[in-house]
Amino acid sequence: MPFRVLAIIPARGGSKGIPRKNIRLLCGRPLLEYTADAALAAKSLARVILSTDDPEIAEIGRRSGLDVPFLRPAELARDDTPSLPVVQHAVRELEARGERYDAICLLEPTSPLRRAEDIDACVRMLAESGADAVASVLPIPAEYNPHWAFFKEPDGRLLISTGDPVIIPRRQLLPPAFYRDGSVYVTRRDVLMAGNSLYGKRFLGYVMSREYSLNIDTYADLAAAEQVIRARTVKG
Repeated sequence: MPFRVLAIIPARGGSKGIPRKNIRLLCGRPLLEYTADAALAAKSLARVILSTDDPEIAEIGRRSGLDVPFLRPAELARDDTPSLPVVQHAVRELEARGERYDAICLLEPTSPLRRAEDIDACVRMLAESGADAVASVLPIPAEYNPHWAFFKEPDGRLLISTGDPVIIPRRQLLPPAFYRDGSVYVTRRDVLMAGNSLYGKRFLGYVMSREYSLNIDTYADLAAAEQVIRARTVKG
């Protein structure tokens, strides 16, 4: 049986940090298009849809080749709306129409440098491992490793964030640590819907290459992404 994966690209209209961020021009193209390109080029995705509350973004999504089967309700497009209910809403909408998938791939438009290969690698890891979920990650530099991070107690004492009683003395002895870079999330359907989680109990990480990982939150991030894309265009 094929492993059917639905990709959901969430792109709401509101954005406080960068107004209209999801369709902000990056090297002359709406930011959303970069994620659309990667998703549509991925070989592991059965369908790619856009979840938005905004008619203009919906139209740009359609021009980018994305399906827009519904508009997201306004109550799921607030500044404080987490990703989980947005993804669950999309799954329910499609299942009500008779579509069912084995896993859901969440692709935020704020990661324009991720490749189709990264998406396919995450899906493959999920399908082959039996894990509940896979997400793209990056290594944490040694100086920020949680074994070298501290919480301050009210009396001024510093306690190791991991709860360990003794500080690991040398960098070479630190266990590898990682953080989610936001490029790709893939979760089994039942974990997402019945388990009410994007991660489940068995969560694996796909290590991204730093050159393809950049999350846009600020104007400085946009400028950095533009620099990277222009440099690649010159090389290509």
